[in-house]
Amino acid sequence: MAVNDPTSPSFSGEAKRRPENLDQEMLGSSPSMTPRPGRFGKLKIGVAACALAVVAATTALTLYIHSLPPLDLAAAADRSTVVLDREGRLLRPFLTTDGRWKLPLTSDDVDPRYLAMLKAYEDRRFDSHPGIDPLGLARAAGQMLRHGRVVSGGSTLTMQVARLLEPRDERNLAAKLRQAVRAVELERHLSKTEILDLYLNLAPFGGNLEGVRAASFAYFGKEPKRLSTAEAALLVALPQSPETRRPDRFAEAARKARARVLARVERAGIATKGEVTAARDEEIPTGRRPFPTLSPHVAEQVVAEAPAQRVHRLSLDARLQKSLEGLARERSLGLAPQVSIAILAVDNETGAVRASVGGVDYFAAERAGALDLTRALRSPGSALKPFIYALAFDNGIAHPETMLEDRPARYGSYVPENFDMTFQGMVSARKALQLSLNVPTVELLSALGPQRFLSRLRDAGITVAMPKEGGAPGLAVGLGGLGITLQDLTRAYVGLARGGEMAPLRFREEPSSGGTPPLHLVEPVAAWYVADTLLGAPPPLNAVPGRIAYKTGTSYGYRDAWAVGFDRKHTIGVWVGRADNGAVPGLVGRVVAAPILFDAFARLGIDPRPFPQPADAIVASTNHLPPPLRHLRQDVPKTVAAIATPALKLAFPPDGARIDLSADSLDGQGQLNLKAAGGAPPFTWLVDGTPVTAPLRRREAAWQPPGKGFMRISVVDGTGASESVSVRLQ
Repeated sequence: MAVNDPTSPSFSGEAKRRPENLDQEMLGSSPSMTPRPGRFGKLKIGVAACALAVVAATTALTLYIHSLPPLDLAAAADRSTVVLDREGRLLRPFLTTDGRWKLPLTSDDVDPRYLAMLKAYEDRRFDSHPGIDPLGLARAAGQMLRHGRVVSGGSTLTMQVARLLEPRDERNLAAKLRQAVRAVELERHLSKTEILDLYLNLAPFGGNLEGVRAASFAYFGKEPKRLSTAEAALLVALPQSPETRRPDRFAEAARKARARVLARVERAGIATKGEVTAARDEEIPTGRRPFPTLSPHVAEQVVAEAPAQRVHRLSLDARLQKSLEGLARERSLGLAPQVSIAILAVDNETGAVRASVGGVDYFAAERAGALDLTRALRSPGSALKPFIYALAFDNGIAHPETMLEDRPARYGSYVPENFDMTFQGMVSARKALQLSLNVPTVELLSALGPQRFLSRLRDAGITVAMPKEGGAPGLAVGLGGLGITLQDLTRAYVGLARGGEMAPLRFREEPSSGGTPPLHLVEPVAAWYVADTLLGAPPPLNAVPGRIAYKTGTSYGYRDAWAVGFDRKHTIGVWVGRADNGAVPGLVGRVVAAPILFDAFARLGIDPRPFPQPADAIVASTNHLPPPLRHLRQDVPKTVAAIATPALKLAFPPDGARIDLSADSLDGQGQLNLKAAGGAPPFTWLVDGTPVTAPLRRREAAWQPPGKGFMRISVVDGTGASESVSVRLQ
């Protein structure tokens, strides 16, 4: 029977159904598939409820966002004041007002591998997400559901920046929501690089360290530009829990945290297995290193001049500064504890100061380390002699081969003497300057005029201070009878190196303002004469001759020792003495300061450059000079007279004296006072033919008797004259 036959029983049975049944079948339903009444309605209600919930949540989120105040970036702006060298290297940082180290930097100042490790460990999708990472949040939620506690926060680097900008103690969903909102806001207004820079500056690293740069200096003693794998991994790990992972307090916790970072780094392919193994074996720093304090005096000066400025870029070279500070410390070991050393290195072309050592130790109270001794007024001794010769050459009074008289002379009541108390007779100006003879120098200064000499120095911008007695300056100014700072003296020598053209000393790395006509000390020919002459000055024992032009100076009473030298490129000035202006026996410029000067030039790492000879310079022997230049002009008024020297006599003890060692003949310290009269210094004392003192300019000496008995005491003066007595010590 056909299934569709209308006469079939089954078909007739279907025909007997009620119309409503037919309607149901026409709708394609069967009694078994008929929905329960209201199921469609419930579905619609659920969808509507979800939609309303989304709308309500969106509205609430919108209202919440609008209720938040504008994002305050003040925390990012509060940075430590830093003083940098000409290439951006750190010279000295300063604490913030709240006592924290917050050294500014950008991502360009950090090792690229550290940045790669940071993103791999903290935020793999940092470069692509809009501030929040849905996958990271989902992972964190799943971990919380599985473990029943917070395993990871799911925070992106942007969210961490938001938390650092608005620090709060609470750690709940509301705080996390605020961070997420702020993160999206940051991403809308800042680039990824700017956000990363904020993290690098704000991340905490334990104690009062904030930012990667501060942490790198504190834990590794270096800039974060070149980090080892272990160092970079440690810096990645610390901000997650900076106080419990501080390597200077909790080294083991820091080690474990670093190991977790290294494991992630190896899986990410940022470092090889061998590198990771070596990094795990690297020691954890267990203490904090001091921050750099290079050129502290200059750093304090520039900060005081512009206190609102956070970054100060100086003309100094950090490497040279560190090297010369080390040189000063090394040389001070052989000096008395109160003696300090100041060094100034200048680029002749620009006047830029490349190094400024204000003292041996900034923190040494016995050396008055806090004082910048490059700015202290001191007597220059013979260090100003080259400028007397330069002005004499410039004014046509003399030439380097002009013959001068080195013999006893009197200028009114002033009787100059050479340092070694001897005389050379007739000498050329070149030899007189190279040997630093006093008498010929005074002869030139007398011809030039001391007032004229000082006026030329001042017109060239060199500051000199005269004694307060008043009156016209005398000839003693040529031998150190005035005050000058190491900065001004070095600047004057820079003028010689520049062919007589002066340049102001510049401590900041900024272009020259220009527009101001340069000051001139002398013409190029006169400057070259002096430079060529000083190039032939005999060097100290530690140096090669003919490399730099230099001059030394020793002030009266052995209070200051000077040495200033220059080549075509650089000028370096050295001062040695006590900050309190106390006398230091044996403090002589050639012996103490000159070796430091030559060592300082060696540390420049540059071969000295020769001085170009001006076309109109006269290079000739004395006999081939124009007649007026062969000898000092005879029309210069002066008085030269032989000076009678009293005969040498041993004044104490007298010949045949008996001296009680327990009596008042001694000075209270077991020493016998020896006294001479007359003679010419220096004086050398001998007992039984053996010298007991070095040559002394003073006519008194103290001698420690070795015991009782007959002894012969002798004194020899600078001319070789001697006097002896026999005494008995009992």
